[in-house]
Amino acid sequence: MIPDVVCTIFSFSILAILFFVTYSVKKGNIRLIHRLFFTLALAMAVFMGALLVMRFMDPDDTFGLWLCDSTTYFGGPLASTDCLLIALTFINGLEKFPKRYYWLLVIPTCTVILAWTNPLHHLMYEHFSVIPDQIVFGPFMMVNGIYCYICLIASIALMTNFAIRNHNRLYVRQTICFSIGAAAPLIVSFLATFRIVDFQIYATPLAFNVTILLDGFAIFYFHILDIKPLATQQILDSFTDGYLVLSDHYLVLDYNKPFEKVFGKANGIQTNQYLPSIQRNSLDRSCLVNLLTSLGTCRQTGSSISYEQPIAFPNEGEGYHQKYYMVEITPLILQDKIGGFLACFKDVSMMKKSIQRLQENQKRMMEQERLASLGQMIGGIAHNLKTPIMAISGGTLAINNLVDECCKSLGDPEVNEDDYRQIYQEMTEWLSRIRESCSYMSDIISAVKGQAISMSQETSNQTFALNDAIKRVEILMRHELKSKKCVLKIQQDFPGEALLQGDINGLVQVLNNLISNAIDAQKPDGGLIELSLKKDSLALILSIRDHGPGVPPEIMAKLFKQMYTSKGSLGTGLGLYISNSIIKAKFNGTMWVDNHPEGGAVFGISIPVETVTFSEEGTLQ
Repeated sequence: MIPDVVCTIFSFSILAILFFVTYSVKKGNIRLIHRLFFTLALAMAVFMGALLVMRFMDPDDTFGLWLCDSTTYFGGPLASTDCLLIALTFINGLEKFPKRYYWLLVIPTCTVILAWTNPLHHLMYEHFSVIPDQIVFGPFMMVNGIYCYICLIASIALMTNFAIRNHNRLYVRQTICFSIGAAAPLIVSFLATFRIVDFQIYATPLAFNVTILLDGFAIFYFHILDIKPLATQQILDSFTDGYLVLSDHYLVLDYNKPFEKVFGKANGIQTNQYLPSIQRNSLDRSCLVNLLTSLGTCRQTGSSISYEQPIAFPNEGEGYHQKYYMVEITPLILQDKIGGFLACFKDVSMMKKSIQRLQENQKRMMEQERLASLGQMIGGIAHNLKTPIMAISGGTLAINNLVDECCKSLGDPEVNEDDYRQIYQEMTEWLSRIRESCSYMSDIISAVKGQAISMSQETSNQTFALNDAIKRVEILMRHELKSKKCVLKIQQDFPGEALLQGDINGLVQVLNNLISNAIDAQKPDGGLIELSLKKDSLALILSIRDHGPGVPPEIMAKLFKQMYTSKGSLGTGLGLYISNSIIKAKFNGTMWVDNHPEGGAVFGISIPVETVTFSEEGTLQ
């Protein structure tokens, strides 16, 4: 006899199931997991409906009671199989059953058929009765019971294992709901079968009501088959970067496939293991040592840190090749505390090789620029030295002739003292000219010597006077200025001397390049080139103005940033590019270009005052 309270529960459960299924179907977007749940719910509705009908039937109507009892088998076996199918659908992300899954329906189908045809074979009941003590079960009833147990136990095991492997909080909640729901009928059936508790026939559908409630909660509230967690895992596995999730005590919680492939297998890293214990058993400890050290630093600072980790990989033949990974460790803040860590391993081998190639190319370009500057300098030197050498040669010849003339005139009565004084005066004048030429050659050699050192090797930063750099520029550019009919005018708007911290030869090279460009801009008629030296509260400013056509705006944006030249085949585009690099590297300064309101272009150098010392003594001229 089913109590009235149970009848009320069954009635409300059936109405709730019918309403919920109808509402969900009308709403649409029914997926496979939803259809399985609806099948489970409707099967239990049939089960409870059959029991309600039995409640109001005549106890002597054996045939009618047998029909209702046979109808209940649409519920129990199918519900157990449904739980297993829901678990398989969940862990595999299914939207369509593989054909092999239909074999799971063989036993429930046979159970229903045998229950309805039991009078022909008695495989389900050897003797049927509404009185539990008088029921004698047939051999297939045991098969059905074992199968139901297996389905429920397997579903709980599959869900639990999946949740453990994925370490997802959402999965854990879903698994708890599902496991309790599947365990309820399992426990009730177990207690009833082994007569531990004297449960009535209505106990099983009551237990399955718990299953329906909790499964529905997991499916529709926790979204048991929400594509987001599954897609997230697939996306993480598709990344080339490796990800490692750790607890606050360095317990390995999760990682993606790229991490497992590169680091996990090589270092024996597995989930539910502590990194310190893994480190003790690892063959290559450098990676784990660096990781643990960085994790400690991250814990202390509470902020993300990064470091570079080289990893050696064996070649297909012999030897090893090395890859470089940028490891970024980020603390995971939970309720204002560090609850764990996320370590990202990014392969930067190609980037590192690209940077190396870029550095090599830049070094090669700087060398080309040095050679070009050296060639230009040598040409100027050759021309500048030609004049004094010819003067020295001519003076030497003139003095030699005067000496011969003096020797021949010895003893000549017509040669008097005044004649010898005149010869002496001419020799003195030629010697003076030779000394001037030698002094000029000495200045050139001194300037060139320092510049040659700069072009042949790297020089360390030093303190030098801006006046010395300007004098070197004047000497080195004298020939080119004169040959192109240009005049260099130097203007200084501050008193005293400026002492710079940096590479004097680098600054000379930059100024030479800017003045040379200014000369080219004024061809063929030449003209005035102005070198202005100014200072403000932020920087020492060196600007060179020409009186040429100026720089077009579309070209101005490209200068200093890329190797661009407006000289066509006559230019390489390296000069300004290298000059900008020198000013940045050697003086922490910047270069800029603008057009003067009165015409011509202005190329400027700004050097921060932090690297400049101004003295009241000395003036640039």
